[in-house]
This record gives sequence, structure tokens and C-alpha cells, in this order.
Amino acid sequence: MKNKSFLGFSLIEVMVGVAVFSLIFVGIYSGVQLVFKVVYQSRLRILETGVLNEQVEIIRNLPFADVGIVNGSPSGVLVRTVTSTRNNIDFLVTRTIRNIDDSFDGLIGGVPNDTAPADYKLVEVEVTCPSCGQREPARLSTYIAPKNLEGNLNHGALFVEVFDSEAEPVQGATVHIVATSTNPQLDMTDVTDNEGMLRIVDLATGTAAYAITVSKDGYTSEQTMLPSVSVPNPVKLPISVAVQIVTEISFSIDLVSSLQIQTLNSVCSALGSVGLSVLGTKVIGIEPDVLKVNQNITTNGSGIYNLTNLEWDNYGLKPSAYDLVGSIPATPINLSAGVDQPVQLILGANTANSLLVQVKDSVTDQPVSGAQVKISKTGYEQTKITGVGYVRQTDWSGGTGQLNMSDESKYWSDDGKLEINSPAGDLKLRELGQSYVSSGYLESSIFDLGTLVNFVDLIFEPLSQPAETGADSLHFQVAVSTTSTPVSWNYLGPDNTSATYYNSTNYSLNNLPNNQRYFRYKVFLQTVDNNYTPILSDLNITYITACTPPGQTYFGNLLAETYTVEVSANGYQTTTQTVTLSGDVIMGIELAAS
Repeated sequence: MKNKSFLGFSLIEVMVGVAVFSLIFVGIYSGVQLVFKVVYQSRLRILETGVLNEQVEIIRNLPFADVGIVNGSPSGVLVRTVTSTRNNIDFLVTRTIRNIDDSFDGLIGGVPNDTAPADYKLVEVEVTCPSCGQREPARLSTYIAPKNLEGNLNHGALFVEVFDSEAEPVQGATVHIVATSTNPQLDMTDVTDNEGMLRIVDLATGTAAYAITVSKDGYTSEQTMLPSVSVPNPVKLPISVAVQIVTEISFSIDLVSSLQIQTLNSVCSALGSVGLSVLGTKVIGIEPDVLKVNQNITTNGSGIYNLTNLEWDNYGLKPSAYDLVGSIPATPINLSAGVDQPVQLILGANTANSLLVQVKDSVTDQPVSGAQVKISKTGYEQTKITGVGYVRQTDWSGGTGQLNMSDESKYWSDDGKLEINSPAGDLKLRELGQSYVSSGYLESSIFDLGTLVNFVDLIFEPLSQPAETGADSLHFQVAVSTTSTPVSWNYLGPDNTSATYYNSTNYSLNNLPNNQRYFRYKVFLQTVDNNYTPILSDLNITYITACTPPGQTYFGNLLAETYTVEVSANGYQTTTQTVTLSGDVIMGIELAAS
């Protein structure tokens, strides 16, 4: 049998050939598409130019008095928007006509004062094809002058100024003006110029006749208002126009903002279906004040609510069935224009009277964490630290046997050498006859903080112990864990060994591992003079979490009385103020550098 040799292409050669052909084909196709697109756009532009020229010629052939917009200023016979069809394509035609006050013979309100300021008219025509995906309209403008007389000597002028939150002019803001009591009536829409101004120089006179609304896509809006039952005394009433007088009115709009609100508890878990009242500071009416934003909202099941279309302002947020323990950022929320501001509200159990203290630097306006806040009145005193969470034990009179903290008067164990009920609430060495034992210790229950934390400080009172008891007669060790059932609880001191202790001069817990959830403590009492004993009346463990409000601290379940509030921090002057509580109160305190 003879061998046959077949000639052909390999698979790689075929793939390369197909790829080359595809590139050539796609290139040709794209080129053809581009040509068609350019031709189509050119055709559209030719048709639009024809429509523009036609519109201008129509307007030029009208009597000068008729050149204007129906219910506009100047008033005339033209409708602002019409549709014109060419080659079965519909084009939208928008016509804008303005009176122009030329400086040649003076300006209205100027020197010299032009008492007939409508010297001639500016005509602007825009044409777009809504169905063609056209972004920029075709435009044409021209001036039309009267043969003899200028504007009506019995008319006045209205200047509308629009600026933003930074007092910068807003270009292209839409100004809608309506007047039904004037002759002729007015219902016109125009836009501001590069200076944020709309100048209308030939308007019929009228007292409180002109209602104005200012808006822009993506911006807030502002308007004049007539008195009503809900707003009996509006701040911005409809404007008046007087004979040969320039009436000026200003409006402020800017990009819309939002508040992305999240309601949480103290361990950063979501609290759903929380009712909140939202109050701004800007008013639309006075005597009584009527707030522009005053509404009630409810967060969803995940504790979320997005409050949109807000304008820049300071917003207060008040929960209806909880105490506000703190917020990130601090309330009231200073919302800037064009900002989507996340807000975390940390909530606690509802009490009749509470005090949230917010401490900030008087110069930088930034929160001051680590400040000591002491509130007091006759027979009461409590101290907390800003910018931290805390757990507190002030009573051990319930005795031993409690492994997991639930009853705040109990603990796990002691060595039988401590007194817990003399008086109740204080912890001291047991007295034998006329003297105290030399030492004793107590081991606490297990505290569950509910979330991962970083520990800050161990703070106890009284700091000052009787000198006769000796140095460090009251000291502590702390054990932490990520689980409530570790193999063992390792009680450590500041150097992370069992050989050292926390005391009044060394109380920082920063050495402890981060991201821990459980802790317990041991307290040791000792004396070198058996006639005296150290005393423990109050113990606080402070920490921070992902939702710890900076520069803030909260006091709940207070009485409706007057309290003295003393705030101190390293590097600042101590500040003392008083506050009378009635319900839930937020108190802001500024600290000046020392």
C-alpha cells in the first residue's frame, strides 16, 4: 500500500486566520457604524438649524409688543415650549425672552435711574430631539429692539439672587414665578445667570403678588409661602413690585444630603423598629416657629433608616422609647451640603431623667475623649470618663457563689477575711475584736461585655487610703478571655505577669490583649497597722468598642433635680457648670487649653 500525503492547515493556523479576519471585519464594521453615526448627527444638526432659523424669523416678524411668553415677562403671544416636526422627527423647541436694561441710558435703580428699563429684548431659542439621544441642544439667540418707545413707565423690576451654602452664586437655577393678581398675569420659568441672578426689568406692579419657587436638579429648593393654618407667619412671603423700583429677593439652595441612620445598643448590636423624631434648625415660619424639617421616622428591623433629600443644617435625633447613650458623630448632626452622612445612635434603657455630656475642644471643635466628668448634688456623686464604655460594681453585700454576673451585689468567692456589710456597699477587711485582719482578697463574677472590646482603665474609689494601711493597700489583678469558659483565668498585673498589681498610680489596662469579650478581677486588701483598713466603694472597668461615642459619657436613672457638672482633662482647664434635669438632657461642654 502506498503512503498518501495530505496537505492542509493546522488548528493553530486556522485560529490565527479566524482572529485576523475577525479583527479586519470588526474594524470595517466599526468604521461603517461611525460613518453612519456622523452622518445621522450631521443630518440632525441641519434639521435643527432649519428649525432655529424658522423660529427666529417668526419672532422677528411679530409686532414688538407681542414678542414675549404667554403669562411671562415680557408677556406676549408665544408659548414657551412647542414641538416642530421635520422629516418625521419631532424636535422640542424652548423659547426664552428677556427684557434687557442697557447701560447706555442708565440702569434702573442706578445713577442715572432708568425709569423705562426695558430697552430691548433678548430672544433665545433651543432645539433638542428627545428621541435621538441628544445631550446638548442647538441654540440661537438674537436681540429685538422697538422702533420708538421703551418699556412701560408704570412697571417695576424684580431681581432674584440664588446662592449656595457657601454664599457662592448658583448658576442655572430654575426660577418659577407666578402672579395671578397682576395685569397681565404672570406664570414664567427662567434660569439664573453666571452670577446666580435673574433680572426681570419690566413687571406689572403688585403687592405681595409674586410667588417664587427656586430649584435645580440634585439641589434643595426654596420658595415663598402664603400664610396658612400650619404656617401662620411665613418667613418668606410672596414679593411685591412697585413702580420704577428694583425689588430684590434672595434664595439659598445647594446639593441635597442624607442621613444614613443606624440604631444600636451598647454592645453594637442592631436595635430594630426604633421610633425617632428628627428636628432641623431652619424655620419656614415664626411666632410660632415652624421648622423646615420636623418629622417622625422608624428604623427598619435591622435598625436602619436612610433619610434623604435633606438640606444642610444641624439635625437633632431623639429616640421615643430609649435613652440616647451617645452618637457617632455627636448630636446635633452638622450635615453639610452634598454629603451622605452615616450616623450611629447608641441607645440604652429608657429612664425618666438622663444626662448625656458631650465634651469638645473649644478651638478645634473636636471631641475630647478621656475627660473626667463628675456630676454631683447633695448626697450623690458619680464620675465617668468620656469616650469609653464601662462596667461598674459598687456593692458586694450579696455575697459569694455567683459565677456569671447578673446580680450586681454578688461575686464569685473570697477568702473569708473581708467585710461586705459594714456598711452595705463597701468592701473592707474583716474586724476581729478591736483590730482588722492583715489581708484578704475577693474574686469577681465573670462579666460578659457582649462584644469584642479593647480595655482602657481600671478606676476605683476612694483613691486615697488611710496612710496607716501602708503603700498600695488596695490593689487589683485582671483576667480576660474571648470565651466564658477558658481553661483557666490568668490574673495579671501591668506587666502581664502575676507578680504585679494595678493600683492608684498604675491603672491603665492598655497592656491587656485587644478584642476580648469576658473579664473578671481580683481585689486585694492589706494593712500594716491592724487598727486601720483600706476600703473599696466603687470599681469601674472602662473599654472602647467599634461603636463607642468619642468625647461623650452618659448618666441614666437620675432625679429631676439640679446637678453640678465638673469636667477635667489633661492639658485643659477644669470647667464647672450646673444643669437642671427634666427628662433627657444633652449637655455640651467646651474645654479650653490650660
